[in-house]
Amino acid sequence: MKDEILTHLNDPGHLEKMYRTNKLPFKRAFSKLYPELKGNTLADFWNERLNYETEEINWGTRSELLFVIIASLVAGAIAKLPALLAINEELFYTRNIGFIVFPALSAYFAWKNKLSTGKIAFIAFTTLAGLIFINFLPDVKKSDTLILSCIHLALFLWSILGFAFVGEPKRNDEKRLGYLKYNGDLVVMTTLILIAGAIMSGITIGLFSLIGYKIEAVYFNYVAIFGLAAAPLVGTYLTQTNPQLVGKVSPVIAKIFSPLVLVMLIIYLVAMIYSGKDPYNDREFLLIFNALLIGVMAIIFFSVAETSKTKSQTEIWILFLLSVVTVIVNGVTFSAILFRISEWGITPNRVAVLGGNGLILINLLLVTTQFFRVLSKKTNITGVGKAIASYLPIYFLWTIIVTFIFPLIFGFK
Repeated sequence: MKDEILTHLNDPGHLEKMYRTNKLPFKRAFSKLYPELKGNTLADFWNERLNYETEEINWGTRSELLFVIIASLVAGAIAKLPALLAINEELFYTRNIGFIVFPALSAYFAWKNKLSTGKIAFIAFTTLAGLIFINFLPDVKKSDTLILSCIHLALFLWSILGFAFVGEPKRNDEKRLGYLKYNGDLVVMTTLILIAGAIMSGITIGLFSLIGYKIEAVYFNYVAIFGLAAAPLVGTYLTQTNPQLVGKVSPVIAKIFSPLVLVMLIIYLVAMIYSGKDPYNDREFLLIFNALLIGVMAIIFFSVAETSKTKSQTEIWILFLLSVVTVIVNGVTFSAILFRISEWGITPNRVAVLGGNGLILINLLLVTTQFFRVLSKKTNITGVGKAIASYLPIYFLWTIIVTFIFPLIFGFK
Protein backbone atom coordinates (compact mmCIF):
# COMPACT_ATOMS: atom_id res chain seq x y z
CA MET A 1 0.00 0.00 0.00
CA LYS A 2 2.93 2.38 0.69
CA ASP A 3 4.08 2.12 -2.92
CA GLU A 4 0.57 2.82 -4.17
CA ILE A 5 0.30 5.92 -1.95
CA LEU A 6 3.63 7.22 -3.26
CA THR A 7 2.63 6.53 -6.86
CA HIS A 8 -0.67 8.41 -6.54
CA LEU A 9 0.45 11.08 -4.09
CA ASN A 10 -0.65 13.83 -6.46
CA ASP A 11 -3.93 12.14 -7.37
CA PRO A 12 -6.43 13.20 -4.65
CA GLY A 13 -9.25 11.13 -6.14
CA HIS A 14 -7.25 7.88 -6.05
CA LEU A 15 -6.03 8.55 -2.51
CA GLU A 16 -9.60 9.16 -1.36
CA LYS A 17 -10.70 5.88 -2.95
CA MET A 18 -7.84 4.02 -1.24
CA TYR A 19 -8.76 5.54 2.12
CA ARG A 20 -12.47 4.75 1.87
CA THR A 21 -11.71 1.15 0.82
CA ASN A 22 -9.09 0.38 3.50
CA LYS A 23 -9.16 3.06 6.18
CA LEU A 24 -7.00 1.44 8.86
CA PRO A 25 -4.32 -0.01 6.53
CA PHE A 26 -4.19 3.33 4.68
CA LYS A 27 -3.67 5.26 7.92
CA ARG A 28 -0.92 2.91 9.08
CA ALA A 29 0.91 3.00 5.74
CA PHE A 30 0.61 6.78 5.45
CA SER A 31 1.87 7.29 9.04
CA LYS A 32 5.01 5.38 8.14
CA LEU A 33 5.52 7.41 4.96
CA TYR A 34 4.72 10.87 6.31
CA PRO A 35 8.13 11.68 7.90
CA GLU A 36 9.71 11.59 4.43
CA LEU A 37 6.77 13.41 2.80
CA LYS A 38 6.56 16.24 5.31
CA GLY A 39 6.35 19.59 3.54
CA ASN A 40 4.28 18.27 0.66
CA THR A 41 0.98 20.19 0.79
CA LEU A 42 -1.21 17.22 -0.02
CA ALA A 43 0.69 14.97 2.41
CA ASP A 44 0.36 17.59 5.16
CA PHE A 45 -3.37 17.76 4.49
CA TRP A 46 -3.77 13.98 4.78
CA ASN A 47 -1.71 13.95 7.96
CA GLU A 48 -4.02 16.49 9.57
CA ARG A 49 -7.09 14.67 8.32
CA LEU A 50 -5.99 11.25 9.57
CA ASN A 51 -4.79 12.46 12.95
CA TYR A 52 -7.48 15.00 13.70
CA GLU A 53 -9.22 14.18 16.97
CA THR A 54 -12.41 15.55 18.37
CA GLU A 55 -14.22 15.03 21.65
CA GLU A 56 -17.57 14.96 19.87
CA ILE A 57 -19.23 11.60 19.23
CA ASN A 58 -19.77 10.77 15.56
CA TRP A 59 -23.16 9.09 15.11
CA GLY A 60 -22.46 8.12 11.52
CA THR A 61 -24.93 8.52 8.70
CA ARG A 62 -28.69 8.27 9.17
CA SER A 63 -28.83 5.13 7.02
CA GLU A 64 -26.10 3.46 9.09
CA LEU A 65 -27.89 4.27 12.35
CA LEU A 66 -31.18 2.98 10.91
CA PHE A 67 -29.46 -0.23 9.77
CA VAL A 68 -28.09 -0.86 13.28
CA ILE A 69 -31.49 -0.21 14.90
CA ILE A 70 -33.28 -2.62 12.55
CA ALA A 71 -30.52 -5.25 12.92
CA SER A 72 -30.74 -4.94 16.72
CA LEU A 73 -34.50 -5.47 16.65
CA VAL A 74 -34.08 -8.50 14.38
CA ALA A 75 -31.40 -9.95 16.68
CA GLY A 76 -33.68 -9.45 19.69
CA ALA A 77 -36.58 -11.08 17.85
CA ILE A 78 -34.41 -14.12 17.05
CA ALA A 79 -33.45 -14.35 20.72
CA LYS A 80 -37.16 -14.38 21.62
CA LEU A 81 -38.13 -17.13 19.14
CA PRO A 82 -38.37 -19.89 21.81
CA ALA A 83 -40.98 -17.87 23.70
CA LEU A 84 -42.83 -16.76 20.57
CA LEU A 85 -42.96 -20.18 18.90
CA ALA A 86 -42.99 -22.43 22.00
CA ILE A 87 -39.60 -23.95 21.10
CA ASN A 88 -37.54 -25.84 23.67
CA GLU A 89 -35.16 -23.15 25.00
CA GLU A 90 -32.24 -25.47 25.72
CA LEU A 91 -32.48 -27.05 22.27
CA PHE A 92 -32.76 -23.66 20.56
CA TYR A 93 -30.03 -21.74 22.38
CA THR A 94 -27.40 -24.51 22.39
CA ARG A 95 -27.67 -24.80 18.62
CA ASN A 96 -28.55 -21.27 17.53
CA ILE A 97 -26.90 -18.86 19.98
CA GLY A 98 -24.42 -17.77 17.30
CA PHE A 99 -27.20 -16.88 14.85
CA ILE A 100 -28.57 -14.19 17.17
CA VAL A 101 -25.71 -11.76 16.51
CA PHE A 102 -23.16 -13.02 13.95
CA PRO A 103 -25.39 -12.86 10.82
CA ALA A 104 -26.46 -9.33 11.74
CA LEU A 105 -22.83 -8.26 12.18
CA SER A 106 -21.88 -9.95 8.88
CA ALA A 107 -24.74 -8.10 7.16
CA TYR A 108 -23.54 -4.82 8.68
CA PHE A 109 -19.99 -5.18 7.34
CA ALA A 110 -21.18 -6.54 3.99
CA TRP A 111 -23.34 -3.42 3.65
CA LYS A 112 -20.70 -1.04 5.01
CA ASN A 113 -17.91 -2.47 2.81
CA LYS A 114 -20.21 -2.54 -0.25
CA LEU A 115 -19.39 -6.17 -1.00
CA SER A 116 -20.22 -7.58 -4.41
CA THR A 117 -23.32 -9.70 -4.98
CA GLY A 118 -21.17 -12.82 -5.24
CA LYS A 119 -19.51 -12.23 -1.87
CA ILE A 120 -22.84 -11.46 -0.20
CA ALA A 121 -24.25 -14.68 -1.69
CA PHE A 122 -21.29 -16.63 -0.27
CA ILE A 123 -21.89 -15.16 3.21
CA ALA A 124 -25.63 -15.88 3.01
CA PHE A 125 -25.12 -19.43 1.68
CA THR A 126 -22.53 -20.46 4.30
CA THR A 127 -24.60 -18.96 7.12
CA LEU A 128 -27.76 -20.71 5.89
CA ALA A 129 -25.85 -23.99 5.48
CA GLY A 130 -24.74 -23.79 9.10
CA LEU A 131 -28.27 -22.96 10.26
CA ILE A 132 -29.84 -25.90 8.41
CA PHE A 133 -27.12 -28.39 9.32
CA ILE A 134 -27.06 -27.72 13.07
CA ASN A 135 -30.85 -27.78 13.41
CA PHE A 136 -31.29 -31.00 11.45
CA LEU A 137 -28.82 -32.94 13.59
CA PRO A 138 -30.65 -35.56 15.67
CA ASP A 139 -31.34 -34.68 19.31
CA VAL A 140 -29.04 -37.28 20.85
CA LYS A 141 -28.62 -36.99 24.61
CA LYS A 142 -25.01 -36.71 25.81
CA SER A 143 -23.61 -36.45 22.29
CA ASP A 144 -20.03 -35.17 22.31
CA THR A 145 -20.07 -34.52 18.56
CA LEU A 146 -23.24 -32.42 18.88
CA ILE A 147 -21.65 -30.29 21.61
CA LEU A 148 -18.45 -29.91 19.58
CA SER A 149 -20.44 -29.00 16.48
CA CYS A 150 -22.41 -26.33 18.36
CA ILE A 151 -19.24 -24.81 19.85
CA HIS A 152 -17.32 -24.79 16.58
CA LEU A 153 -20.34 -23.48 14.68
CA ALA A 154 -19.99 -20.23 16.64
CA LEU A 155 -16.31 -20.10 15.57
CA PHE A 156 -17.39 -20.87 11.99
CA LEU A 157 -19.81 -17.91 12.07
CA TRP A 158 -17.04 -15.76 13.58
CA SER A 159 -14.89 -16.68 10.57
CA ILE A 160 -17.69 -15.73 8.17
CA LEU A 161 -17.90 -12.39 9.97
CA GLY A 162 -14.16 -12.02 9.38
CA PHE A 163 -14.70 -12.53 5.65
CA ALA A 164 -17.38 -9.81 5.67
CA PHE A 165 -15.03 -7.51 7.59
CA VAL A 166 -12.02 -8.11 5.32
CA GLY A 167 -14.16 -8.06 2.20
CA GLU A 168 -12.01 -10.32 0.07
CA PRO A 169 -10.89 -13.96 0.07
CA LYS A 170 -7.31 -13.25 -0.99
CA ARG A 171 -4.60 -12.68 1.57
CA ASN A 172 -4.68 -9.25 3.17
CA ASP A 173 -2.64 -9.26 6.39
CA GLU A 174 -3.49 -5.67 7.33
CA LYS A 175 -7.23 -6.27 7.14
CA ARG A 176 -7.00 -9.58 8.99
CA LEU A 177 -5.08 -7.93 11.82
CA GLY A 178 -7.64 -5.14 11.68
CA TYR A 179 -10.30 -7.79 12.27
CA LEU A 180 -8.49 -9.00 15.40
CA LYS A 181 -8.18 -5.40 16.57
CA TYR A 182 -11.90 -4.90 15.97
CA ASN A 183 -12.61 -7.91 18.18
CA GLY A 184 -10.48 -6.47 20.98
CA ASP A 185 -12.17 -3.09 20.69
CA LEU A 186 -15.59 -4.76 20.55
CA VAL A 187 -14.95 -6.68 23.77
CA VAL A 188 -14.04 -3.44 25.55
CA MET A 189 -16.98 -1.45 24.14
CA THR A 190 -19.57 -4.21 24.64
CA THR A 191 -18.41 -4.72 28.23
CA LEU A 192 -18.88 -1.01 28.92
CA ILE A 193 -22.34 -1.08 27.32
CA LEU A 194 -23.38 -4.10 29.39
CA ILE A 195 -22.11 -2.52 32.62
CA ALA A 196 -24.04 0.67 31.85
CA GLY A 197 -27.09 -1.41 30.95
CA ALA A 198 -26.89 -3.37 34.19
CA ILE A 199 -26.72 -0.13 36.21
CA MET A 200 -29.68 1.33 34.32
CA SER A 201 -31.66 -1.90 34.80
CA GLY A 202 -31.01 -1.88 38.54
CA ILE A 203 -32.11 1.74 38.84
CA THR A 204 -35.21 1.20 36.68
CA ILE A 205 -36.39 -1.89 38.61
CA GLY A 206 -35.65 -0.16 41.92
CA LEU A 207 -37.60 2.97 41.00
CA PHE A 208 -40.67 1.01 39.89
CA SER A 209 -40.55 -1.14 43.03
CA LEU A 210 -40.75 2.05 45.12
CA ILE A 211 -44.17 2.81 43.67
CA GLY A 212 -45.43 -0.75 44.01
CA TYR A 213 -44.75 -2.22 40.53
CA LYS A 214 -42.81 -5.47 40.21
CA ILE A 215 -41.51 -5.30 36.65
CA GLU A 216 -38.60 -7.76 36.94
CA ALA A 217 -40.21 -10.55 34.87
CA VAL A 218 -41.41 -8.31 32.04
CA TYR A 219 -38.20 -6.27 32.05
CA PHE A 220 -35.85 -9.25 31.79
CA ASN A 221 -38.06 -11.15 29.32
CA TYR A 222 -38.17 -8.27 26.85
CA VAL A 223 -35.98 -5.22 27.56
CA ALA A 224 -32.97 -7.19 28.83
CA ILE A 225 -33.14 -9.82 26.06
CA PHE A 226 -33.28 -7.19 23.32
CA GLY A 227 -30.55 -5.19 25.08
CA LEU A 228 -28.19 -8.18 25.28
CA ALA A 229 -28.75 -9.01 21.61
CA ALA A 230 -28.20 -5.38 20.58
CA ALA A 231 -25.05 -4.76 22.67
CA PRO A 232 -22.50 -6.26 20.18
CA LEU A 233 -24.21 -4.48 17.28
CA VAL A 234 -24.23 -1.12 19.04
CA GLY A 235 -20.64 -1.74 20.18
CA THR A 236 -19.60 -2.47 16.59
CA TYR A 237 -21.37 0.65 15.34
CA LEU A 238 -19.62 2.84 17.92
CA THR A 239 -16.16 1.38 17.32
CA GLN A 240 -16.51 1.79 13.56
CA THR A 241 -17.83 5.37 13.66
CA ASN A 242 -15.68 6.48 16.62
CA PRO A 243 -12.43 4.47 16.61
CA GLN A 244 -10.94 6.95 19.06
CA LEU A 245 -13.36 5.81 21.80
CA VAL A 246 -11.45 2.62 22.58
CA GLY A 247 -8.58 2.96 20.13
CA LYS A 248 -6.28 4.06 22.94
CA VAL A 249 -7.81 1.88 25.67
CA SER A 250 -7.22 -1.53 24.08
CA PRO A 251 -3.45 -1.03 23.57
CA VAL A 252 -3.11 0.10 27.20
CA ILE A 253 -4.97 -2.98 28.42
CA ALA A 254 -2.75 -5.20 26.26
CA LYS A 255 0.42 -3.54 27.60
CA ILE A 256 -0.72 -3.90 31.22
CA PHE A 257 -1.89 -7.50 31.04
CA SER A 258 0.92 -8.98 28.91
CA PRO A 259 3.61 -8.77 31.66
CA LEU A 260 1.08 -9.69 34.36
CA VAL A 261 -0.02 -12.80 32.48
CA LEU A 262 3.63 -13.74 31.86
CA VAL A 263 4.42 -13.59 35.59
CA MET A 264 1.21 -15.46 36.44
CA LEU A 265 1.98 -18.23 33.94
CA ILE A 266 5.50 -18.78 35.23
CA ILE A 267 4.30 -18.91 38.86
CA TYR A 268 1.45 -21.21 37.86
CA LEU A 269 3.74 -23.68 36.07
CA VAL A 270 6.06 -23.82 39.09
CA ALA A 271 3.10 -24.24 41.47
CA MET A 272 1.69 -27.00 39.28
CA ILE A 273 4.88 -29.03 39.66
CA TYR A 274 4.73 -28.83 43.45
CA SER A 275 0.95 -29.36 43.67
CA GLY A 276 1.08 -32.87 42.28
CA LYS A 277 -1.69 -32.07 39.82
CA ASP A 278 -1.17 -32.90 36.17
CA PRO A 279 -3.24 -32.79 32.98
CA TYR A 280 -2.32 -36.37 32.08
CA ASN A 281 -4.68 -38.05 34.52
CA ASP A 282 -7.01 -35.22 35.55
CA ARG A 283 -9.59 -34.41 32.84
CA GLU A 284 -10.91 -31.26 34.56
CA PHE A 285 -7.37 -29.97 35.00
CA LEU A 286 -6.73 -30.55 31.27
CA LEU A 287 -9.84 -28.54 30.35
CA ILE A 288 -8.73 -25.63 32.53
CA PHE A 289 -5.25 -25.87 31.03
CA ASN A 290 -6.76 -25.60 27.53
CA ALA A 291 -8.87 -22.61 28.50
CA LEU A 292 -5.75 -20.95 29.95
CA LEU A 293 -3.89 -21.64 26.72
CA ILE A 294 -6.58 -20.10 24.50
CA GLY A 295 -6.86 -17.04 26.75
CA VAL A 296 -3.11 -16.37 26.73
CA MET A 297 -2.89 -16.93 22.98
CA ALA A 298 -5.69 -14.39 22.50
CA ILE A 299 -3.75 -11.83 24.58
CA ILE A 300 -0.66 -12.35 22.39
CA PHE A 301 -2.64 -12.05 19.16
CA PHE A 302 -4.57 -8.97 20.29
CA SER A 303 -1.36 -7.35 21.56
CA VAL A 304 0.21 -7.75 18.13
CA ALA A 305 -2.98 -6.56 16.39
CA GLU A 306 -3.06 -3.47 18.64
CA THR A 307 0.59 -2.80 18.04
CA SER A 308 1.82 0.17 16.08
CA LYS A 309 4.79 -0.30 13.81
CA THR A 310 7.00 1.17 16.51
CA LYS A 311 7.14 -1.01 19.62
CA SER A 312 9.65 -0.82 22.43
CA GLN A 313 12.25 -3.53 22.93
CA THR A 314 10.82 -4.26 26.38
CA GLU A 315 7.36 -4.91 24.97
CA ILE A 316 8.76 -7.22 22.31
CA TRP A 317 10.74 -9.14 24.94
CA ILE A 318 7.62 -9.55 27.09
CA LEU A 319 5.58 -10.86 24.17
CA PHE A 320 8.44 -13.14 23.09
CA LEU A 321 8.78 -14.65 26.58
CA LEU A 322 5.01 -14.94 26.86
CA SER A 323 4.99 -16.80 23.54
CA VAL A 324 7.76 -19.15 24.72
CA VAL A 325 5.95 -19.95 27.97
CA THR A 326 2.69 -20.45 26.06
CA VAL A 327 4.45 -22.88 23.71
CA ILE A 328 5.57 -24.83 26.80
CA VAL A 329 2.00 -24.87 28.15
CA ASN A 330 0.71 -25.97 24.76
CA GLY A 331 3.37 -28.67 24.54
CA VAL A 332 2.30 -30.07 27.91
CA THR A 333 -1.36 -29.99 26.87
CA PHE A 334 -0.64 -31.62 23.52
CA SER A 335 1.36 -34.44 25.10
CA ALA A 336 -1.36 -34.95 27.73
CA ILE A 337 -3.99 -35.43 25.01
CA LEU A 338 -1.75 -37.91 23.17
CA PHE A 339 -1.27 -39.78 26.47
CA ARG A 340 -5.01 -39.96 27.10
CA ILE A 341 -5.66 -41.21 23.55
CA SER A 342 -2.98 -43.92 23.91
CA GLU A 343 -4.38 -45.00 27.30
CA TRP A 344 -8.15 -44.75 26.78
CA GLY A 345 -8.64 -44.60 23.02
CA ILE A 346 -10.04 -42.15 20.51
CA THR A 347 -13.11 -40.05 21.28
CA PRO A 348 -14.55 -37.04 19.41
CA ASN A 349 -13.51 -34.71 22.26
CA ARG A 350 -9.92 -35.94 22.31
CA VAL A 351 -9.54 -35.71 18.54
CA ALA A 352 -11.04 -32.20 18.49
CA VAL A 353 -8.80 -30.98 21.30
CA LEU A 354 -5.75 -32.70 19.77
CA GLY A 355 -6.36 -31.09 16.38
CA GLY A 356 -7.06 -27.65 17.84
CA ASN A 357 -4.00 -27.76 20.09
CA GLY A 358 -1.82 -28.97 17.24
CA LEU A 359 -2.87 -26.03 15.06
CA ILE A 360 -2.34 -23.58 17.93
CA LEU A 361 1.09 -25.07 18.69
CA ILE A 362 2.24 -24.65 15.08
CA ASN A 363 0.93 -21.08 15.00
CA LEU A 364 2.61 -20.19 18.29
CA LEU A 365 5.92 -21.64 17.08
CA LEU A 366 5.68 -19.47 13.95
CA VAL A 367 4.86 -16.40 16.06
CA THR A 368 7.67 -17.12 18.54
CA THR A 369 10.14 -17.55 15.69
CA GLN A 370 9.11 -14.18 14.26
CA PHE A 371 9.49 -12.51 17.67
CA PHE A 372 13.00 -13.97 17.87
CA ARG A 373 13.77 -12.59 14.41
CA VAL A 374 12.52 -9.16 15.51
CA LEU A 375 14.81 -9.27 18.55
CA SER A 376 17.67 -10.37 16.28
CA LYS A 377 17.02 -7.34 14.03
CA LYS A 378 16.31 -9.64 11.08
CA THR A 379 12.77 -8.34 10.58
CA ASN A 380 10.29 -5.88 12.10
CA ILE A 381 7.08 -6.40 14.04
CA THR A 382 5.07 -6.72 10.84
CA GLY A 383 6.57 -10.20 10.44
CA VAL A 384 4.76 -11.30 13.60
CA GLY A 385 1.51 -9.86 12.30
CA LYS A 386 1.90 -11.78 9.04
CA ALA A 387 2.51 -15.03 10.95
CA ILE A 388 -0.80 -14.50 12.75
CA ALA A 389 -2.85 -13.17 9.84
CA SER A 390 -1.80 -15.78 7.29
CA TYR A 391 -2.76 -18.60 9.69
CA LEU A 392 -6.35 -17.48 10.39
CA PRO A 393 -7.88 -19.34 7.39
CA ILE A 394 -6.48 -22.61 8.77
CA TYR A 395 -8.55 -22.17 11.91
CA PHE A 396 -11.56 -21.56 9.66
CA LEU A 397 -10.96 -24.87 7.87
CA TRP A 398 -10.72 -26.64 11.23
CA THR A 399 -14.09 -25.22 12.34
CA ILE A 400 -15.62 -26.62 9.13
CA ILE A 401 -14.19 -30.07 9.86
CA VAL A 402 -15.40 -30.19 13.47
CA THR A 403 -18.78 -28.57 12.80
CA PHE A 404 -19.86 -30.45 9.68
CA ILE A 405 -17.71 -33.59 9.40
CA PHE A 406 -17.25 -34.81 12.99
CA PRO A 407 -20.96 -35.66 13.50
CA LEU A 408 -20.83 -37.79 10.34
CA ILE A 409 -17.52 -39.51 11.14
CA PHE A 410 -18.29 -40.34 14.78
CA GLY A 411 -21.96 -41.14 14.29
CA PHE A 412 -23.32 -38.52 16.72
CA LYS A 413 -21.55 -40.17 19.69
